[in-house]
Amino acid sequence: MLNDSITAAIACIALLGLASPAGAQAFSATRAVIAIVTDDLYVGEAVGHLSGAGTLAIHAQKNPAVTCIGEFTSSAALGGSGQLHCSDGSVATFKFTRLTAFTGHGVGSFGGGAMSFVYGLSATEAAPYLKLPEGKTLKYNGIDLALADL
Repeated sequence: MLNDSITAAIACIALLGLASPAGAQAFSATRAVIAIVTDDLYVGEAVGHLSGAGTLAIHAQKNPAVTCIGEFTSSAALGGSGQLHCSDGSVATFKFTRLTAFTGHGVGSFGGGAMSFVYGLSATEAAPYLKLPEGKTLKYNGIDLALADL
């Protein structure tokens, strides 16, 4: 009986440890990001944590040397917002709306241009939410997602 009590106490302590802020980071989800910045396609990943905070890393398809990293915060009721800092010196600010706990879409300003993006959606699912350049569509070029002529 004493061993059962000790085992139960250890299990409770372990579960409480998982609920702590540090433990909350262990509960995260990584989702693909597709972004249209002016006339360029950016792709990457967002990592969201149980707390509603997360990180984002994307790169330009035309010039993969242009990378952007940033952070965001979100809630189911209010949506989210964040900021990106890019290797070419540009800064983006954005807001987004959750579609589900793991998917969503948003818009923002990126340097001197506009940005639309999705996370957790396929290229086909993303179409209604992205502002693609005129005459372009998203297609896989055999390896990567790319902007292609209609």
